[in-house]
This record gives sequence, C-alpha cells and structure tokens, in this order.
Amino acid sequence: MPDTPDPEHQIWNNRVNEALKHITGVDEAAARQILNEIVVKGDEVHWEDIAGLEQAKTSLKETVVYPFLRPDLFKGLREPARGMLLFGPPGTGKTMLARAVATESQSTFFSISASSLTSKYLGESEKLVRALFALARALAPSIIFVDEIDSLLSARNDTGEHEASRRIKTEFLVKWSDLAHAAAGRDHKDGDDAQRVLVLAATNLPWAIDEAARRRFVRRQYIPLPESETRLKHLKTLLKYQTHGLNEKDIEKLVNMTDGFSGSDITALAKDAAMGPLRSLGEALLFTPREQIRPVQFIDFEASLKTIRPSVSKEGLEAFEEWALKYGSSGA
Repeated sequence: MPDTPDPEHQIWNNRVNEALKHITGVDEAAARQILNEIVVKGDEVHWEDIAGLEQAKTSLKETVVYPFLRPDLFKGLREPARGMLLFGPPGTGKTMLARAVATESQSTFFSISASSLTSKYLGESEKLVRALFALARALAPSIIFVDEIDSLLSARNDTGEHEASRRIKTEFLVKWSDLAHAAAGRDHKDGDDAQRVLVLAATNLPWAIDEAARRRFVRRQYIPLPESETRLKHLKTLLKYQTHGLNEKDIEKLVNMTDGFSGSDITALAKDAAMGPLRSLGEALLFTPREQIRPVQFIDFEASLKTIRPSVSKEGLEAFEEWALKYGSSGA
C-alpha cells in the first residue's frame, strides 16, 4: 500500500508551485536550485532552547517576530528593518538565534552561504541571487539567513578582487535595497511581500564586511560570551537528561571554572566529561551492561578542563567590544 502523503508537506509543495507560477523574470532552474539546496524545513528551535541572551531575544522579537506576525501594526515609520546582523565570538549561539527567529515568526527560512550562490558559469551567480530574493518575496514571511556573511559581502577593493565576486556582491546589495520602500514613513498597501522579508546574517568578523552592507544592517546586535547565569542554565540543561552525581555546589564551581567559555565550549566540555565513565572502564567497556556504568561525576569535568580550553582570547574579545561600541549594540 502506498505511503499516505504528509498533509504539511503537500501544503508546502502546493505553495512552492504556486509561487513559481507567479515569479517573472527569474530563471526557473536557478529557482529550483535555491529551493532544493537552501530552504530549510523542520529542525525547529524555540526561545527556551537558548540559554540567556535575553536582550538579543528581545531585539529580535521587536525587529522580526512582531512585525512578521502583526504586519498591520508595523507600517510607516514603524516599517520593520530589512537587515539585522548578529556578530560576536564563535560559539555564542548566533545561528541558534536565527533558527529560533524563523520558528517563532512562522517564516520560510532560507539558509545560505557564499558557496550556495556561487557558480563557475558567467552570470549564473547573479541569476541565483535574483531567484533567492524573488522566492523570499513569493514565500513571505521569509528570512534570508546568511551565515559567515563576511565571506559573501567582504569589503570591495580595486586590487586583487575577482570580477565575478564583485558582481555577485553588487547584485545582492541591489536586490536587498529593493526590499525597502523609497519613501520612509509613508504607509503602503496591505499584502506587500517586501514588508515581511528580512536579511539576517551572522559573522565572527564584523570588521571585514563591506560598508554598503553594514549600512543596510540597520540593527547590529553583539552576541557576547555567556555570563555566569547563562553558563549555569546551560550546564543544567546539558545535564538534565544525563545520569550524573553533581550537586548544586559542584555546578556552581563549574560555572566559576568556565569563565571565558563560549556556549559551544561548554557543550564540548560536557560531552568530554560524559565520556569519563566510559574511559574509566577501558577494554571492559565492551562487556559492561549499560546500567552498571557509573554516573558522570565532578572529577570527570575536572579532568576534561585540562584539555578543553576557551576558544576565544581576551584580545579577540576586546576587538568585538570595540566594534560593538562603534557600530553595534549589546546582546547579553
């Protein structure tokens, strides 16, 4: 008997086919490539899945979620921003925040990188960029999320830059500008697809971004290393589903010992510590029943701290904080 088609999948397919019928001036093969390689469905992330970063969450709700869910309220001077940049050290949760925004705003999520829009054939990259923005408008509300935006929109220069690279940047910036209304403050008709399309980007190198792109990122949110409260919540979340023998004092000690760690550093530490009980068994691991393996203990974390170190230097943090003071806002 054939499998019963998933109703949600069928609705999505119908929506895509309808969008493709109404898009004009876009290469169909390029549009199909964007859909096949870039649109992310499923893999939902919610606000509660992300420890801390309350200020960044509030900013994202105001910039993206509320305007997408209540477009009737965000018109004229309240017209939503067309670009938002999340910047900060690696492993602080920038990509997770982007996923949460897409889930909470019930948006189509286009997750792209420089390689997604690059082609060896002349003119193909520009076609892909045009298809991307056309599909984003047709499938609005949409978020075009560009991870490592510095690799796509790095500063343009007269020497050493390939012509194809310059052309793709120019096309991206032009199509991005088309999302904004020329006359700020004026109300526009209901159902305008551009009202609910946002370019959301993340980078570990904000200073490498082209000035024209930086201007289009109206909101530039600094995502710093987690504070002690965030580290505490993160550790408790990681240990929630793991058999362990750590008490509150042990976890508080760990919070102090992980000062300067990013969110991904803490995850790496917990994963390494979780291997402690298995390492202590040696070859006996192959024959020991699962229920006889001891819980993870504080000593496992102490041992892991000897090899798992922070991935961000103090000098690197200073560079981010300096750029945030100049161009951004804090997202702690």
